[in-house]
Amino acid sequence: MSINTEDFKKKIIYRSTYRGTKEMDTLLSSFTNKYINTLDKNELIFLSDLLNIDDANLFKFNQGYKMVITIKKNKVTELFKNFIFKND
Repeated sequence: MSINTEDFKKKIIYRSTYRGTKEMDTLLSSFTNKYINTLDKNELIFLSDLLNIDDANLFKFNQGYKMVITIKKNKVTELFKNFIFKND
């Protein structure tokens, strides 16, 4: 099955924007918008997988707090781990 990259990006952007909490909507949509056009197909899949993780654990991961789950290390998770939201 072939993935239409532009449609996949749109789904990722939507999922990163409508999480359920305003704080995570802001953090994840800002991160996604910054990096989505620099990622290849495999990295887009990694980003989609990252968005399947619950908000509490994603926030802890981004802030460097201890988590109960393990997040697989890859380029996208490292980018997110080091991402700092700046409200311009």
